[in-house]
Amino acid sequence: MADNILITGSSRGIGLCIAKYFVKDFNVYISGRNENKLKELCSEFGFKGYASADLTSDNAAENILAQLNTDIDILINNAGVYYYSPIEKMKFKDVQNSVKINTIAPYELARLTIPYMKRQNWGRIINIGSISGVVGEANASVYTMTKAALIGLTKALALELAQNNITVNIINPGWVDTELINNSSLEENFTKEEILETIPQRRFVTPYEIASACEFLISDKAKTLTGQSINICAGLTLGC
Repeated sequence: MADNILITGSSRGIGLCIAKYFVKDFNVYISGRNENKLKELCSEFGFKGYASADLTSDNAAENILAQLNTDIDILINNAGVYYYSPIEKMKFKDVQNSVKINTIAPYELARLTIPYMKRQNWGRIINIGSISGVVGEANASVYTMTKAALIGLTKALALELAQNNITVNIINPGWVDTELINNSSLEENFTKEEILETIPQRRFVTPYEIASACEFLISDKAKTLTGQSINICAGLTLGC
């Protein structure tokens, strides 16, 4: 059984839930920007280690793996950034940051961890995307663009690595019950009640459900499942 799992963007939200879900069975390595927070989480939950890095910086992926100084069997690219704005008001710096965090960082981390996975003839890569990358989202064009690119990367790598016993899949959550949902600034655009009205099941996805899906994709039960885009969205991709 594989031992080492790296989860990016795991100091809170979905990433932290995934990390806590796997800590009993794996050597869990977390990453994020806030080093003090990462230290506290390792102490509190027993994570094996952490890497503090800004994914918008040059060589961020190399920096993360250098800090961890260990081979990675399972990579979960969870870190992401979301900007809600009409395209004409979007700042170019925010566009650049979105591309770096949502697309380039997962690409680079995969590029650097795949050689070890190939040598051992086993590996798992799970990208956390968004249904915005599947169906599009008005006023979130950059987010949609980068998450759609992540779906394309997933498919391409799955084909490239199919004969190396390495699977690559992407989970596309809808609205997940995390800090974002409970952030008062969200109501500048829409309320929680308005969001729920757009979801066929009239409920938010829980981070636990995302973690559970990751568990399945890592397991031998899913060894023939690769290149797949899995929408966990309470029916949101189907319409209201």
